[in-house]
Amino acid sequence: MSLIALAITNCSGGKMDTTNKVTFPTIKEVPAEAWQKLAQKKIYFGHQSVGYNIMDGVRDIMNKYPQTKLNVVETLKPEDFKNPLFAHSPIGQNFDLNAKSSDFMALMDKGVGNAVDVSFFKYCFVDITNETNVEKLFDEYKTRMSMVKDKYPKVIFVHITVPLTTKQHGLKGFIKKIVGRPIGGYEDNINRHLFNERIRKEYAGKEPVFDLAAIEATYPDGSAAIFESNGKTYPRFVSEYTDDGGHLNEHGRKKDAEQLLILLANLANK
Repeated sequence: MSLIALAITNCSGGKMDTTNKVTFPTIKEVPAEAWQKLAQKKIYFGHQSVGYNIMDGVRDIMNKYPQTKLNVVETLKPEDFKNPLFAHSPIGQNFDLNAKSSDFMALMDKGVGNAVDVSFFKYCFVDITNETNVEKLFDEYKTRMSMVKDKYPKVIFVHITVPLTTKQHGLKGFIKKIVGRPIGGYEDNINRHLFNERIRKEYAGKEPVFDLAAIEATYPDGSAAIFESNGKTYPRFVSEYTDDGGHLNEHGRKKDAEQLLILLANLANK
């Protein structure tokens, strides 16, 4: 399956249209009039540090493709949504999963939900570890997203998979490998993958899904970055896309931002 197919699901008029395929498979194929339509939308993205990386990538893409001309603003004030914009802001706290989803719902209830066209938030890689109860987390996520979708039926809500990490490097990683212990970063990716699989199973083909994890785990040539654990394979973050094992470097942020903008362009033009 191609990266684009993994990363993007379309919708139409606030409701998913599962019969339509991706109209713009690459950013170069997005026409100027499509960017103009997107520029008339009101979008909100709640995030933490990786989200800032992605928004830096959005600015990189806008500099390369001036026809995008999006009004990117860091804000969560409802009054700022009177005019079209691509708003973003930190939301919740890292290591506190409930804070992110509850803050997102609260923000919608403060007025953003009645003003925005497209809205989404993401968890960070630090939020899910090998100790996370994935089933409980997904059930809570699904319940809260169902509530906010019912309350704001005109808003298109995008689901985002949880980002990944690379393996632990250096002496500690080498010793763990020798003694047969799980290498840091990998064991946490197992639970991240399990959560992401729940996202895909529940929403892909029905509602918009931005598969951030799939993008992070795909090399430029389309091959998958994987690791093995107990006879099973799992995705990992491509090391070329990060300088610290978890956050996006310039190459990684541009790659993720390009895919996000393609998704948004498709949503705005259905």
